[in-house]
Amino acid sequence: MILFLSGLLVMSYAVAALFFVRFWRDTRDRLFAWFAASFAILAVQRTGLAVASVHGSGTTVYYVLRLVAFLLILAAIADKNRARVG
Repeated sequence: MILFLSGLLVMSYAVAALFFVRFWRDTRDRLFAWFAASFAILAVQRTGLAVASVHGSGTTVYYVLRLVAFLLILAAIADKNRARVG
């Protein structure tokens, strides 16, 4: 059941990334590009975590990827707000 839910999350992250790529292509706004990259990283992270749980290997690197994705989201929001003020 855990692998099924992991697959569902990977698909959801990938769909979200594709939506943000589409929004970026239409508007050329960096915020959408950064969000697309972040959701793509989250999809890779969840895939790696599912594979690692099956093989019983270490998972620390996958949580670092998740941290990178969330930091990228925060940077995108900060960049968008900085651009609006300046």
